[in-house]
Amino acid sequence: MPSDRPFSLSSFHAPDPEPAPKPASELSIPAADRAITTVTVVGGGVAGLSAACALASVGFRVTVLERRGYLGGRASSYLHPGTGEVIDNCQHVLFGCCTNLVGFYERIGVADKIYWDNRMTLIEPGGRRSVLAPSSLPAPMHGLPAILSASCFSLTDKFSLIFAFAAMMLSSSPDPNRSLQDWLNSHHQTPGALERFWRLVIASALNADLDKISLPYAAKVIRELFLNSAYAGSMGMSTVPLSDLCQGAQTYLESHRGSIQFNASVESADWDDDSELWTVHTQSQTFVSEMLVLALPFEATAKLLPRLPASEAATKFASRIDALEHWPICSVHLWYDREITELDHAVLLDRDIHWMYHKSRWQPGRDSKASYIELVVSASREFATLSREDALKRATSQLAEFFPEVKQAKLLKSALIKEMRATFGVPPGVDAARPTAAASPWPNCFLSGDWTATGWPSTMESAARSGHLAAEALCRSVGDPRTLLIPDLRPEGLMKFLAIKPARR
Repeated sequence: MPSDRPFSLSSFHAPDPEPAPKPASELSIPAADRAITTVTVVGGGVAGLSAACALASVGFRVTVLERRGYLGGRASSYLHPGTGEVIDNCQHVLFGCCTNLVGFYERIGVADKIYWDNRMTLIEPGGRRSVLAPSSLPAPMHGLPAILSASCFSLTDKFSLIFAFAAMMLSSSPDPNRSLQDWLNSHHQTPGALERFWRLVIASALNADLDKISLPYAAKVIRELFLNSAYAGSMGMSTVPLSDLCQGAQTYLESHRGSIQFNASVESADWDDDSELWTVHTQSQTFVSEMLVLALPFEATAKLLPRLPASEAATKFASRIDALEHWPICSVHLWYDREITELDHAVLLDRDIHWMYHKSRWQPGRDSKASYIELVVSASREFATLSREDALKRATSQLAEFFPEVKQAKLLKSALIKEMRATFGVPPGVDAARPTAAASPWPNCFLSGDWTATGWPSTMESAARSGHLAAEALCRSVGDPRTLLIPDLRPEGLMKFLAIKPARR
């Protein structure tokens, strides 16, 4: 970011200043006195690109192999054939606490393309609104006035939420084998708190049902977004299509003697003990390098395993991957002929659609007198089974319950996107299946991906974090002990004394 507080539009209520994470440019330490090492990175998503750019910044010569013709992986955009519009495969957001993702965006020069807001508007069917926003009170009390004044929660709901927040704040080591559902049951959460906060805000943020969420990941979301500081919970959204953000990575790599090979689907990879080189085969080319970074989703990694060097360690590694699973996210894109709301985004209560993003309000080039709306349905496998017609009918009828102007507006075009492998699940015990960056079973090979052991759930921050961890592990393997992982934001206020130092992954 260009400053120590988020970029703001007129609707943004800036939080108290927080020391910004160290700029990525300051982490670009000149390479040590060694021969230039070549690296092949398989995968052009956020994980692969963050690893590649971090390595390029410290002197490695990096080639990225991407099987598609554009960058971004699951955080990408494309020209939708049915609408003629460039759309994201799903709405992705970041938060002020996402230090490694922000650092990656800074490094590739696109941090100014993020719109920041620290207000979360919760709307009930019928239109009544509650706004969660930080006050001037010190953390963790900065969000307390908004919770207490929120009309969507009853008085008992509010006290049960405050009780749960306090319990999570004071818990030093949540049980990784315990589900969030079990913990909530033992902490006397009211039906209103369960339905309108835990099942909506938290379960949809982690894209899983409450009984499928490991307690430490829920606790991390609560601490980072609602307790540590006002800055940490500020939400950021891209003002350009997601793949456009990643174009900065291509420019950065090419200016640092690296390259990206598009439409390069990896078919196999071989390791030679004598030359200590990797040979990666695509459909039409062969790439030779000293180091290899696998930056693929876990199921794509599993498919590649039979075409990588076989060993007992590789077999054990495969069994760990088998324990992971993906959860779907559905998004409904709607174009109306008029503005249906003045809100930039909102949380929608008590219905299938959970999040509304009014992209025509914060994406330059969109018609500001019309509405381009993206609706997101998280943690709902039932919605993902609906036909296109039924899903669109349900989404548009529910949207009208929150914004009456929808009934007078003309729907010009629409699209339904079902991202069946949107996120990996974080059920109790999942950490046993998440390998570290250096835990690959092959020499000079490192792992990157949001599913690896980053300490974060399935987010773009986890992907960027994994890339920096993989780059660090690779540097250490050649005797270069530099730090590339960007530290977490420091808690503010009283949270400075209640902070739990995160385990380094």
